[in-house]
Amino acid sequence: MDFDEKMIDQIRQAGRIAALTGAGISKESGIPTFREAQTGLWAQYEPTELATPQAFRRNPELVWEWYQWRRGLVREAQPNPGHKALVQMAAVVPQFSLITQNVDGFHQMAGSRDVIELHGSIMRTKCFTEGVVVEDWQNDGAVPPKCPRCGGLLRPDVVWFGENLPVEAIGRAVEAAESVEVFFSIGTSAVVEPAASLPRVAKQAGGLVIEINPDATPLTPLADYHLKGPSGVVLPDLIQQVWDLG
Repeated sequence: MDFDEKMIDQIRQAGRIAALTGAGISKESGIPTFREAQTGLWAQYEPTELATPQAFRRNPELVWEWYQWRRGLVREAQPNPGHKALVQMAAVVPQFSLITQNVDGFHQMAGSRDVIELHGSIMRTKCFTEGVVVEDWQNDGAVPPKCPRCGGLLRPDVVWFGENLPVEAIGRAVEAAESVEVFFSIGTSAVVEPAASLPRVAKQAGGLVIEINPDATPLTPLADYHLKGPSGVVLPDLIQQVWDLG
C-alpha cells in the first residue's frame, strides 16, 4: 500500500502511541462480531438479549451455554497478522498502550502484554454474587458451576449490557488517549461508548488519529487518516514502511 509520507514520518517520530481495537480485528480471525446473526441452536436468540444480568438471572443455564459456545469459537481460532503487527509496534515504540473492546484474548495470545481490556475476557470466569475472578471450581456437572467461595453461580468475566466498565481499565484508556502523539482506531464501529470517545479525546489533546477499517464509520470524518482495508493487511505493511523491521 502507498501511505502518506507525512503520516509515516509522524508515526516514526512518535514516542507515545496508543491503539484501540474492536470486533473487526477479531473477525479477521473468524470470530463473528457480537451483533452478527447466530448459527445453529443460537439462531433464534438475539445476542443483546443474552448478554445482560437480567438474562442470567432468568435463565443462567442458557446464558452459560451460549458463552461456552462462543468460547469454543475462540479456542478454534488464532490471532491474525493484525494482532501480531501490534506486538511488533509495541516493541519499537517507547510508550505504547493497547486498548481493546474485544474479549477473546487474541492480543495476549499473539504476545501483547499489559492489554487494557475494556470489556473483560470471555476466557475468565467470576462469581455472579461476589464479582471476584474464580480460577478453579468443582466440576460436579452443575450448569453454571458454583462458586467455591460462596456457592453462588459463576459467569463469564465480561461486561454485560447495563454494567459499568472496569474503572481502572477505562481510567488507563483515557489517560493514554490524553497523552499520545498518535492514536490508532482499528476495526472498531466507533459507536460503542465510552470507547468510541477515545479517538476524539486523543484528537482534542493534539494527537494524530489514524483509523484502520474496511468501511467508513462515524469516526472517519474526524480522523486525520482513514486507511481502508483489513488490519491484517494494512498494519504489517504500515509497520514495514515506518520501521523497516524486516
